[in-house]
Amino acid sequence: MSTQVQNEVLKVIEDRHSVKQYQAGHTMPQADLEQILTSASLAPSAWNLQHWKLLVIDDQAQKEKLLPIAYGQKQIVESSVVIAVLGDLEANKNAQAVFGPAVAGGFLPQAVMDTLVAQIEGAYQYPQVARDEAIRNGSLAAMNLMLAAKALGYDTCPMGGYDAAKFVEAFNVPARYVPVMLITVGLAATPARSAGRFSLDQITVSNTF
Repeated sequence: MSTQVQNEVLKVIEDRHSVKQYQAGHTMPQADLEQILTSASLAPSAWNLQHWKLLVIDDQAQKEKLLPIAYGQKQIVESSVVIAVLGDLEANKNAQAVFGPAVAGGFLPQAVMDTLVAQIEGAYQYPQVARDEAIRNGSLAAMNLMLAAKALGYDTCPMGGYDAAKFVEAFNVPARYVPVMLITVGLAATPARSAGRFSLDQITVSNTF
């Protein structure tokens, strides 16, 4: 990787801050939205099961419906789009679609696939494992999404402040998916304020506690 590319990546990470005020009425070009969503889909995931579903809410009426569920936070209706990141509680069902083409193409032996599927099914016997993986891997996709948005000149805000049960009911979310977070995306009306961060000495431990 060239130094220029490294610097650009690091700058995007450094410049990303949560924005609460957006330029209301801005419509995001479809190409930008698709690029952001594609970048989210490139996140890593356990067993490559891709434990996410992205509910794109860009219709203003739907955002208005979401507003009270998100406790009246105005960024919901002022942002260009709200993306609900959902985690897949039944991602084990993705295994055939994930591994099948590799087997058919001769890249993965059938026996290896069978072993992987057995491992996955064994893990997914435990609901807590399924939930942990849904949230963990959904969060990886969410971070990719926010960094991609910033790289394209947009700002974002990850939101946990909403009534998940009411969201599921209002937006007909199947039982297979658990809400991970809402992410507002749009053009900032005012620059984001950089929040303080703990020093490395405060957040890192070498080798063992």
